[in-house]
Amino acid sequence: MKNLTDLYRQDLPHRAISVYLYLSDRANRDGICWPAIPTIARDLKLSESTIRRALRDLRQAGLLQTEQRYRDNGGCSSLRFFLKDAIPKQQ
Repeated sequence: MKNLTDLYRQDLPHRAISVYLYLSDRANRDGICWPAIPTIARDLKLSESTIRRALRDLRQAGLLQTEQRYRDNGGCSSLRFFLKDAIPKQQ
């Protein structure tokens, strides 16, 4: 997303826009971040189910890719999020 206007013009529910902005705010210069779904839910004051639906919306819109991360013992860790066309951070 080059700017917020492009994001708002997407046919996305408000939950997806909120989650995209949240992830964009936490992403590094490469558009990558890895907050846990419970953390996102707590910070945005939404349910974990709503966050999962928003992530699905963003993946379907082609704005997000996810990758499962694993601990050394083989257990699941948080997802790694790859934002496509991340909104540039203000200096």
